[in-house]
Amino acid sequence: MIRVTKTEEPSKTVVTVDGRLSGESAGPVETSCKEAESDGNPVYLFLRDVTAIDDAGRLLLIHLARNGVRVSGRGVYTSYVVEAWTTGHDRQSCPMDADDGVNA
Repeated sequence: MIRVTKTEEPSKTVVTVDGRLSGESAGPVETSCKEAESDGNPVYLFLRDVTAIDDAGRLLLIHLARNGVRVSGRGVYTSYVVEAWTTGHDRQSCPMDADDGVNA
């Protein structure tokens, strides 16, 4: 189960995630971020009460971070994995980026 909320602020849009970031739930998170990006303001993805992140969730976070979404998390573990996965400490390739020209 996942809950995704979007808060529009004058200078940014914050997408907040609670629950499991996995398989099926990655789609709504990606959609919310893409919709937020279309407004032209910076997008912040905040993993507030995320209980689990699987490979699909990890790949989504890497993809979003590489495309300009600012990702952060609450809690020691979530903050650590977000930092590792989105700042280049985890250099595994991201299949989601294969055709978007980012890795070219």
